[in-house]
Amino acid sequence: MQVGYARTSTEEQVAGLEAQVRDLEAGGCDRVYREQVSALGDRPELEDALSFLRSGDTLVITKIDRLARNTRTLGDIVDDLHRRGVGLKVLQFGKETLDTTGAYGRLMLNMFAAFAEFERDLMKERQKEGIAKAKAERKYKGRKPTARAKAGEAIELFRQGRSVSEIAKAVGIGRGSVYRALEAAGLK
Repeated sequence: MQVGYARTSTEEQVAGLEAQVRDLEAGGCDRVYREQVSALGDRPELEDALSFLRSGDTLVITKIDRLARNTRTLGDIVDDLHRRGVGLKVLQFGKETLDTTGAYGRLMLNMFAAFAEFERDLMKERQKEGIAKAKAERKYKGRKPTARAKAGEAIELFRQGRSVSEIAKAVGIGRGSVYRALEAAGLK
């Protein structure tokens, strides 16, 4: 059985999630798990997918970064899959599809995961340098405070009787941000 896993980091990336699901279904997945969470936090759908897989099954993803953010996490997941007799297929591996059931596929996966992690680390270094330069020139403004900008909308939804979880999902901010907005407005 081929089991797909699709993930985007934020709820605003609906089109990206839909595209992954479409590609996974077109790739022959019998079942697709999907979620919109950061790879750094808990990923309950990934846990469910990994628990569901049995020997002889294949986990299918569109790209490596949908599964793991670094080579250690990727290696742990792939090692667990292979120990259990489960394969991994990456649909968009350059212009090719990568299947890790063989030694060559595992080698290629590890090499490209290392390159992806290296590239991400370089990007972070450049970003830090750019921020430091902007701060030195007194041009750095920081990230726009998304939650504060959406506080009014959160308060209005609360007054309409919506729960904190519903508000957080509808507005696209965390539950803690909703609670802070409600507390600032004297509603909680």
